Amino acid sequence: MENSFETLIASYIENKVGISEHFLSDELANHLKENLLSLNHDNLLLTAGTGNAEKLTHNTLVRSDVIYWLDKKHNNPYENEFFVQIEAFIDYLNESCYAGITGYEFHYTLYEAGSFYSKHIDQFQDNSSRQFSMISYLNNNWEEKDGGELLIHQLDNNQKISPTQGKTVFFKSNELEHEVLVTQERRMSVTGWLKRD
Repeated sequence: MENSFETLIASYIENKVGISEHFLSDELANHLKENLLSLNHDNLLLTAGTGNAEKLTHNTLVRSDVIYWLDKKHNNPYENEFFVQIEAFIDYLNESCYAGITGYEFHYTLYEAGSFYSKHIDQFQDNSSRQFSMISYLNNNWEEKDGGELLIHQLDNNQKISPTQGKTVFFKSNELEHEVLVTQERRMSVTGWLKRD
């Protein structure tokens, strides 16, 4: 597990975008995906918005995904296993990089075919608690023709990252503009933020 943590941090230090190809095991990714699909079948995912609190707005011309917030109160064994791994990563990050992370929040994200999220920054203008963005993908057998890449905009080197199962991407929430390109297949992830309150 620590190898994937170090891979994520080392690649982040190198080019401001950390990538670990196997942060999630196939077993955990499959269980999370099954849970996400079950929640979607029961119509429990909600249309995603932009902004926070009373500034929340919904505009399908900006983003067209649906989400479901993870919570320890759900007492789902696979979500809890995911939380254990995230907490271990936070401990590792704080000890090795003095990041000062004190909390986190994550949700399932589902993009149906034709969905996208236009270019944006993850940190709110009126709340700087989100320090790092993390996305863990749940898409087995993803191919280039399926689209749905995460496009991260950088001055000297835009990065296009395919959402393949087990891969986790990690970057500063207030630094890099990014977008989700139009997907041609159902695209699933666990998306969230490491926070400093």
